[in-house]
Amino acid sequence: MVESVKLTKLIRDISILHIYEGESYVADKEIKVSDIYRPGLELTGYFDFYPKQRIQLLGRTEISYAARLDHDIRTHVFKKMCTPNTPCFLISRSLPIPEELKQAADEAKIPILQSADSTTYLSSILTDYLRQRLAARTSIHGVLVEIKGMGVLLTGVSGVGKSETALGLVQRGHRLIADDRVDVYQKDHETVMGEAPKILKHLMEIRGIGIIDVMNLFGAGAVKDRTEIQLVINLVNWDKNANYDRLGFDEDTREICNVAIPQVTIPVKVGRNIEIIIEVAAMNFRAKKMGYDATQVFDDNLANLISNNSRKDTKRENNQK
Repeated sequence: MVESVKLTKLIRDISILHIYEGESYVADKEIKVSDIYRPGLELTGYFDFYPKQRIQLLGRTEISYAARLDHDIRTHVFKKMCTPNTPCFLISRSLPIPEELKQAADEAKIPILQSADSTTYLSSILTDYLRQRLAARTSIHGVLVEIKGMGVLLTGVSGVGKSETALGLVQRGHRLIADDRVDVYQKDHETVMGEAPKILKHLMEIRGIGIIDVMNLFGAGAVKDRTEIQLVINLVNWDKNANYDRLGFDEDTREICNVAIPQVTIPVKVGRNIEIIIEVAAMNFRAKKMGYDATQVFDDNLANLISNNSRKDTKRENNQK
């Protein structure tokens, strides 16, 4: 789990942020919580629950209210807002920054950032960025690919052919996210994201060949940094005595980061084109999410056939009487 994000990295990654004052203080600042705070009550002097560890975002409402305060009150309020744990102040819409805030921030060695974008937009984009960076992470043994825009996690025992299958999918125009080890984290209550560890990014291990660079061999369109995990496909070695689902009625899930992800088990044996089967499994799963379930259609057709045959048999028996 990443415990903090350097303010320098935040500014580098989000290009709409600019350092207005205190550039020399930026390198020492870290952000440890993903929530952004707009100090409203604090401008009135109420500091009982002031979240000093958050980025302090001031928009049109806060700046206009502060402008109506007496100079001494503004000085007092902004000094109390400047604590050693405060990472930075951020002013939206390129609004004028009160002199009292500049002075208080400089004395406390807190940088002031500015952006031309709206307060709501800044709050949203910063929250998403920080939640992603600060989220608890875990590693899963598997291969993550994106098939027609849908994240599919391939799992199975070592040697079952996960990497070779992923390579075949890349050749068919799909994208690799991570091979062998996938770092996963929960984006929200229903979404799990997966990405490659830095050391394995864009790399794949193929037995008999070794390490290959997928981006170098197949181009930038063959890889992606991260994707949402929407389906897990568990590859298992074929067992003639096993009872595999043939109609699609069995529904299984795998829990990843406290989120239940749908899972499909596909047996692997010589002669089966696993790449095409996985591709079809992904498209079939998407069709189900859009409301079309081929299994249910088959079940309905079978029920109608049985019902029709029953009526015919009843009619035939009545005619014989």
